[in-house]
Amino acid sequence: MERVIFGDNQFFGVNHGSDEKSRAQAIRFKDNKAIIDVLDIAIEEGINTFMCTTHDRIADICKVIRDNPKYKGFKIYPCMPYAHKYANAVTELGIMGTIKQYVPGNIFSTVAKGGMAFVKKDFISMMDLLIDAELKMFKGIDTPVIFIQNVITDMLLGLGMTDFLVGFYEHVRDKHKAEAGFITMNLPLLLDTLEGAGIKNPIICASINKAGFRMSGSVAEYEKVIAQKRCRLIAMQVFAAGTLAPKEALEYVCKLDGVESILFGASSRGNIRQSKQMIDSLSK
Repeated sequence: MERVIFGDNQFFGVNHGSDEKSRAQAIRFKDNKAIIDVLDIAIEEGINTFMCTTHDRIADICKVIRDNPKYKGFKIYPCMPYAHKYANAVTELGIMGTIKQYVPGNIFSTVAKGGMAFVKKDFISMMDLLIDAELKMFKGIDTPVIFIQNVITDMLLGLGMTDFLVGFYEHVRDKHKAEAGFITMNLPLLLDTLEGAGIKNPIICASINKAGFRMSGSVAEYEKVIAQKRCRLIAMQVFAAGTLAPKEALEYVCKLDGVESILFGASSRGNIRQSKQMIDSLSK
């Protein structure tokens, strides 16, 4: 994985520190061209991997990337599911209407794996179908790592439903010829759980910052796990929702020897350039 990965929170009004900034970002990026313009800036600044949710609008962004030769070599790390999409669909369409919209094929007549899955309540097979449906928008784009979102990862951890995490890992590997990634707010527990299920050296994206923001467990506990180098680790939320100064935040995360990549989002050339150059300098 590349040292620096560009995120998408800013494009969809996600700001963990300020509702006002969230609203401003949602207005600024209501047009897809504004998103593409910022992605172009990130590429010009030397960032060639984009980690994003499966938000409906990402399908339009993928079409631009797929159709334009200048994006050759550009990678996307999809993160699924986009929970709000399904919640909104259930509200508008009901549970069965949502199933019909997002699960490929006619779920009520198919006799293939998916149809039998519903009859047998084989939820792991149902998950496989939803993964396939979510990934359709990325067809023709290099997606070497596919992530499961923390809202699902950590729920499954809490419920002890490790089989689903293993099922995700195996389906992404076998069907999509990619590596599975796991986003979490509890790095120590997730790593122990995956290793216990036979998944060695997994790709994990976790909140890692000096302030302990959105880190389940102490900073010292995280540092101990990171130093063991038992996983390929992506650090996210390194600025702790803006409560840490950029230099202070990046000095801390860059000195952690077990962190392979750093994920951040920004919307201006100045901030993108500053963060990228700082990470490059501190990583030498």
